[in-house]
Formats: sequence, structure tokens, C-alpha cells
Amino acid sequence: MPLKISRILHAGYVFECEGTAIAFDPIVENPFSRNCHAFPPVRFDLDAVRRLRWDAVFISHFHDDHCSLDSLDVLDRATPIYLYCVFDELFAMIRALGFTQVRRLHVDVPVQVGAIEVIPRRALDDDVDSLFQVRAAELNVLNVVDSWIGPETLEQLAAFAPWDMVLWPFQTMREIAVIAPSQAQPGPVELPDDWVPQLRALAPRYIVPSSCQFVQEDWSWYNHAMFPITYRRFADEIGAALPEAHIFRLDPSMAVLLDAHGVSSAEPLPWVVPVGPQDVDFDYRPDAPPPATADIARRFAPLSDADAALVFDFCRHGLLERYRDMELPEDSYFQAPRLWRLSLYGHDGAATILHYRTHGDLIDLVPDTGEAPGWTTEVPLVKCHAALVLGESLTSMYMRINDGPFDAEARAELEEADIVDDPLIRCLFNDAIGAYQAAQLKRLLAR
Repeated sequence: MPLKISRILHAGYVFECEGTAIAFDPIVENPFSRNCHAFPPVRFDLDAVRRLRWDAVFISHFHDDHCSLDSLDVLDRATPIYLYCVFDELFAMIRALGFTQVRRLHVDVPVQVGAIEVIPRRALDDDVDSLFQVRAAELNVLNVVDSWIGPETLEQLAAFAPWDMVLWPFQTMREIAVIAPSQAQPGPVELPDDWVPQLRALAPRYIVPSSCQFVQEDWSWYNHAMFPITYRRFADEIGAALPEAHIFRLDPSMAVLLDAHGVSSAEPLPWVVPVGPQDVDFDYRPDAPPPATADIARRFAPLSDADAALVFDFCRHGLLERYRDMELPEDSYFQAPRLWRLSLYGHDGAATILHYRTHGDLIDLVPDTGEAPGWTTEVPLVKCHAALVLGESLTSMYMRINDGPFDAEARAELEEADIVDDPLIRCLFNDAIGAYQAAQLKRLLAR
């Protein structure tokens, strides 16, 4: 019997063999993660999804583009859920949603589900994510999800070469570059140096570019600045380096049958419905200027007075408490005295500007004296609210760090600083494990 592999979206797949059907990282929302829009565009027949009876669901890690309670909510509650996560909170949330079999995955410990064996393998950042080795019908498939492979894991996986298929995360998103565009390196982005050696060590028969099937809103400059690798470029460069491998694209709903002799097309997933052209590719424009944060803020609906007041109260009070409670890294830019300027842009494009004096773990709100700041942060007011209340992630907040003019001495210091040392980032996202899922659960249970 062949192994049927179907693409859901992003890192989501269905594997079927000899009557067994399992899913990996199933996301059945568009958009998902607040403003990740399926690319190519699709919609989901959720009534059909509710009728599915998968034998198990495997989730590689807790990030909201892989573990979404809104997507899990449409599944049968008897479905076994296998999650790789070091945080107990996520397991508790999935159980609170009503799932009766929620199990923790462990590195190198196989899970047998009918005719399919799944072995979690160690990712480079093993506190966060994992990758999956899938065995079925005497075939070996490696689902790298969107992880990085460390040297020890590569040696372990190379022992199974040649692999029948590798689902490879082909996009290197430039998250830091869009947060701090004035400090980003201009021009084209090279493929990571370790991709070709690692793929050569795995020696796959087939390579599927995986784990990046989304863009931001239609108007978003992120669509031209965050995604530097096109499908075409990946196929050309990796194909030239591994001429024996067959590289093919598997868009949402598409499916193939894999066996010892090769791959062939299979019936697509009927509940993933393509919308419009599917032969689309990323459009990277490294020289495109970023729009002003004020212009971005105008794209969003205004907050209610109560929601705006919540954000301002946080920035004037709660942020100070969180900052003082956190331990600053010894090499932090903020160990020295700094003046930090935070600009919150409303729907009208006007900014509310707050100044803070920081020194190590100390912080105070101070009046504007005209002193030049040593660090600047800009963010749409609505996005700050979304991070506080809805668990929105950093990559969709349109935050802008140190984008204003600085003198030569200050700019030299800033170039050595870590962008994610930003006080707002630290106060919103440090220790915010499962914030997105917690907000989802609260909403779902309140229905």
C-alpha cells in the first residue's frame, strides 16, 4: 500500500496508510494567527472537517500557527492529541477544550498509530519545537516542520539516508528586519549555508518546500520585505545542488501517493477549497521603503474608548511593574542609563508619545524635556491592545524599533544592541507562554 500525503496549509499535513489517518499541525482557519492569510488562498469546509475522524493529531510545538484552539475546536473530542511542548499550560488548555486524550511527545520515543509510526526528533531549539520522522509502508518521511536541525540530530537522521521524502521549511522570514528596517542589511538574502549540506546528508528522493504558506494583509509591506525566498528560487538553487532529488510543490488540498517506485497524484482533500489562482509565488522587494507607522495604524479600525484606556493604563502603570519584575540580561543595552520613547499610533495616525527613564531593572515614566532618546519604539495602538488581550504575536504587530534619526555615537551603540531587548517587547512577550491559546480558550468557553 502506498502512503498518501495531503497538504492542509502551512505545516499542516494528513498522512494516510492502510486505513490509518493522522494529521500534523492542522490549521483550518484563514486567516490564522490573527493576520496570516493563506497563500495560495483557500477556504475550509468546516462542516466537512467536523465529520472527520482522524486516528491522531500530532502538534510539533505551541506556536499559534501550529497549535490553534480554534482549529482544534472543530475536531472530534475523542481524537488523541500528541503535543511536543515543555509547558504544562498548553496541555491543560487542550483538555479544557474537551479533548480526552492529550499526550506529551518525547524526543526519540516512537508513537505507533495503526499502520503509521511517528518519532519526534530533537530540533535545534528543543525548548520550543520538534521535527517528525514518519514511517509507514516501508517508507521514511522527514517532516522538518519549521525547525532547524542541529549537528547531532543531523548525524542521527543521516543514518536513515536516503530518505524517501523530506518536507523542508524553505522560507527564511526576516522578522527582525521588518521590526528594525533601518538596521536591516539591504539587498538579496542568501539561502542558509547549512541547507545544502544537510539535504545532501539526508539524500532525499523527493523534497517538498514546506512550512510557509501565508502572507499578511493585501496592503502589507511585509509581503515584500519579510519573505525573501520564492518557490522558484528554492527549486532552482536546491535542484542544482541536489540533481538527484525531485523537488515539487504541494499546495493546500493537493495530495500525492508515495511508494518505493515514486509519487503520483492523488485525490485532493475535499474540505480544503482553493480560491482563485494557486500558482502564486512570493514577491520579495528588498529595496521597497517601509511605510510610516502612522500610515499603517490608519489601516486598522479604531479601538473603543475602553480598549484604548486599557492600553494607556498598561503603558503608564502595568508596563512599569512588569519591567521592574523582570531580570535584565547582564549584557543588555539597557544596563546603562537610557531614555526610551514609546509612540502609540491611533486610527487617525496621531501618536501618543511617552518617555521612560531606564537604568538596569529600574524604569520610570518621565516628562518630555526635549532630550534625544537612546531607544525608540513605535506601534499601532490597536496592535498593542491585541498583544495584551488577544495574545497577538510580535511578527504581526507592525512594531518599529529605532527607526528615527540618531547621532553617529548612538547609532553605533544601537547596532550592537539586541532588538528583542526592547522594553515593550520584553514586557508584552517575556513569559507570555500560550497567551494566544489562552485568549482563544477564554472566548471559546464563553460561547
